[in-house]
Amino acid sequence: MGSKKRPFYRIVAADSRYQRDGRFLEICGYYDPMTKPLTLKIEKDKILAWLKNGAQMSETVESLLRKEGIVQEYNREMIASRSGKKPVAASTENETVTDEKA
Repeated sequence: MGSKKRPFYRIVAADSRYQRDGRFLEICGYYDPMTKPLTLKIEKDKILAWLKNGAQMSETVESLLRKEGIVQEYNREMIASRSGKKPVAASTENETVTDEKA
């Protein structure tokens, strides 16, 4: 999207059977690198739902989601679901989360 020398990107869930710039399933956010600071709007619940259904991220989208902490949250949820425990939410980025047993 966008125009010449004014890029603007949508973050979408797309079916691999369609063309790269063709039909998509759902818009999950957008990214505007031209604004200062850059604009990144992500609908976290849609992203997490698609990832849980097996969607694969492109390298660029993964780096954007990693900056927002969504990839880390998804990984915590997946680890917790495999072990049968509830996911533990981290209060800050610098604080480590430990699971203590009494």
